[in-house]
Amino acid sequence: MAEDLLTVENLHTQFERADDTVYAVNGVSFSVEPGETLGIVGESGSGKSVSVLSMLGLLRGGRVVSGTAKFMGTDLLKLRRRQLEDIRGRDIGVIFQDPMTSLNPTMRIGDQIMEGMLTHQYTNRKGAFARTLDLLDEVGIPEPKVRFRNYPHEFSGGMRQRVMIAMAIACEPQLLIADEPTTALDVTVQMQILSLLHGLREKRQMSIVMITHDFGVATNFCDRIIVLYAGQVMESAPLEEFLKRPAHPYTIGLKASIIEVGQQERELHPIPGSAPTLTELPHSCPYATRCLFAQERCRQELPVLRNVGASHYVACHRAEEVMDHAG
Repeated sequence: MAEDLLTVENLHTQFERADDTVYAVNGVSFSVEPGETLGIVGESGSGKSVSVLSMLGLLRGGRVVSGTAKFMGTDLLKLRRRQLEDIRGRDIGVIFQDPMTSLNPTMRIGDQIMEGMLTHQYTNRKGAFARTLDLLDEVGIPEPKVRFRNYPHEFSGGMRQRVMIAMAIACEPQLLIADEPTTALDVTVQMQILSLLHGLREKRQMSIVMITHDFGVATNFCDRIIVLYAGQVMESAPLEEFLKRPAHPYTIGLKASIIEVGQQERELHPIPGSAPTLTELPHSCPYATRCLFAQERCRQELPVLRNVGASHYVACHRAEEVMDHAG
């Protein structure tokens, strides 16, 4: 097995408020191998983006309490701001959720793509200009020389996301983090963006962390998936194992709440209730109040992540029964 490119262990992140503390991430651990695509799935507020922003030093108002995030053997959480800035954009590229707010409305898109290459001294200005034209062409933006001089408002949502992708891969990163890259895009454009990312990964053999609330996006794009809920990892498994033998009731609930191609007649089954507020450290299963399998033990004891198959881990007291039911 290849040595992991990224290893996050026991990450805890909190947000201090005037009256209380929000325990947003509670012991999240995961790893990414070279060339692998990892999907981080969960509903809004599950801790997906906060986990990744924590390790990149991009949190606003929050702080990392404990944990490690080793990228190529270097713990990102121990680096000074300048050291981390040297890695972000060069070795780790990021595609943010909303390209309209992530792009500078006062700068031409070509200059924004060049900026990262010049900042990290990837090449000189002449080289950066030529590479920007190549990148615009590679991500599917026609007439690169003309579009180089356009501003973000002159692009559609899908085209702005392509610009964000070009910016993220400009310095040939080894790891690309895509934070909800298809949000607010129509289905056709979503598939185009995912196809583009897949092609870029194959060409460059880079790793990708795909953060998404869309279960369908994750299962159609990723090699391995982890499911987050209330700031904790509920399940982690390779894609095939994940689809065939889901071991957590939350995973089954997510699968039942979406319609897949060819299943238009199937009835949707939304998960009842809502996620807990994270103003207290969890002492029991955070999903117990919404879970059809919950027993008294689930309401009293916090389940630990344990192995239930080949590279398959789940935090559920009744995982074996859940797998039998799903089968």
